[in-house]
Formats: sequence, C-alpha cells, structure tokens
Amino acid sequence: MAGRPADLYDFSLTALRDSDRDRYLACLLSPEEKRGPLSALYAFHAEIARVRDTVREPLPGEIRLQWWRDLLDGTAAGEGESNPLAAALLKVVRDYSLPIGVLQDMIDARVFDLYDDPMESRASLEGYAGETASALIQLASLILDPKGATTSVDAAGHAGVAQTIAGLLLLLPLHRRRGQVYLPAEILAATGLDRDRFLTGEDRAAISHAIRAFTGLGRDHLTKARAASAGISRWNRPAFLTVAMVAPVLDRAEKLGAGLLEHSIQPPQWRRQWWMWRALRTGRW
Repeated sequence: MAGRPADLYDFSLTALRDSDRDRYLACLLSPEEKRGPLSALYAFHAEIARVRDTVREPLPGEIRLQWWRDLLDGTAAGEGESNPLAAALLKVVRDYSLPIGVLQDMIDARVFDLYDDPMESRASLEGYAGETASALIQLASLILDPKGATTSVDAAGHAGVAQTIAGLLLLLPLHRRRGQVYLPAEILAATGLDRDRFLTGEDRAAISHAIRAFTGLGRDHLTKARAASAGISRWNRPAFLTVAMVAPVLDRAEKLGAGLLEHSIQPPQWRRQWWMWRALRTGRW
C-alpha cells in the first residue's frame, strides 16, 4: 500500500538524490512546501530518462515506458499503489492538476532513446527537447507558481532546448560507445559527416566543426530563453535553476571540439551548486 504523503515525498526526494543530483539540489533550493511535489516530478523524469541504462534490448524498455503510460491513464492504478514513486507522481498530478497528456508525451519521447536511429533534423531535436526538458520546466512552474506559469512558457521552451543540447554534449562519450548520435543529421551533413563517420571519430576537424555548430544551436536557444526570462516570476525561478549549467557546458564543449568524444566535461558538483545558488539569487543564468 502507498504510504502517507510525507512518506511518499521522502521516498521520491531520496530517489532523486541518487538519480539526478542537480535537480535534487534544485528541490532543496525551492520553498520547503514545494520540495516534495517537485521531487516526485523530477524523480519520475529521471526514471524514464534512464530506462536505456537499465535494459539490454529496446523491447523491455518499451514495456517499462508503457507501464508509466498505463499508470497515468488509470489502467495500472492498482499497481501504482504499491510503487511509492508512482504513488507520489499520481499525488502531485492530482494536487496540482498537471496535464496528463504532457507527461505521456514526455514518456513517448523517451522511446527514441531506446534505439540507435539518427536524429534527423534540428526540428526533430527541438521537438524531442520540447517534450522532455522544456515540458519538465513548465510542469515544475505549475507546481511552484500556477498563476504565473503561463508567462514563462517561451522561456521554458527555449531553455529546455538549450539544456537538452548541453546534456547531450555531456553524455556524448557514453552515446558514442552505444552507437547513438543525437547531433542532427543536417548538422553532420553540413560538415561532411554522416552517422558512421562521426562515430568512428577519425575526421577530427569535421567533428569539431559539427560539435561547434551544435553548441551554436544551444547558444541560440539560450539567448532566446534569456530574452524571454522577464516572464519568469520570482516564485518560478527554481524551475529554471539547472539551466545555469548550460553556458559553462557549451563553453567547454566548444573549446574541446572532437576531444569531447573521449573526455567528460562535467563540471564539479561544488561549481554546479554555486551556479544554481547564484541563479536563484539573481534570476540570471
């Protein structure tokens, strides 16, 4: 049986600490009464984002994602009562009237992660980011400041794309080992590459050009997000805290170029904490 609300949120906060340390810290920097609900949303996002890490074949991954779809549309509600993370998610959906369709689109977008299909275009990437990172920011805004959430839609949209690109650059060495390429095919083609040539890592100059073009796309969306940031209410700032990591990651990726295929550019945790704390205080990222 599901536990009490406080118990459910204690579980989701603990789960988040282990699965997404940056958003865990963002929860701790949020108003106390919002930490539990935010942790349930973020822990759910982390759970569906890591499905590829927990399966060897796509089919078991699709089954796991389908379970979350069934939970949200009510066909797996009984099973959800025995899963504290699922119960916490259902509670926050009810309490804050989170749109089920947006959560289900988020799940559907994660099917792409289970396969090694190429990301065809910038529009495809932006759609993927819109249904994952951008949607997550906007859902968090509905928890933090429901009345003011509508004014942050544009900022959330662009910030989510920028954040997705930064996250993909951080994970590029892992994705390469798996044979996954998230850089849009049209960016690769413009630099004389295709999926296979990118994965071999042999044409270092072309790969560096492609990575810098990808970071340029991230910068473009970050600039647009900053331009729209006036619409973010003071109460909704915590929804955007992890965006503070985007600019430093893009800077590092641009400098490293093709070296990013082999080397991690993850900033140390203390620095990431400082960036988020500063973003909360100033509203700038």
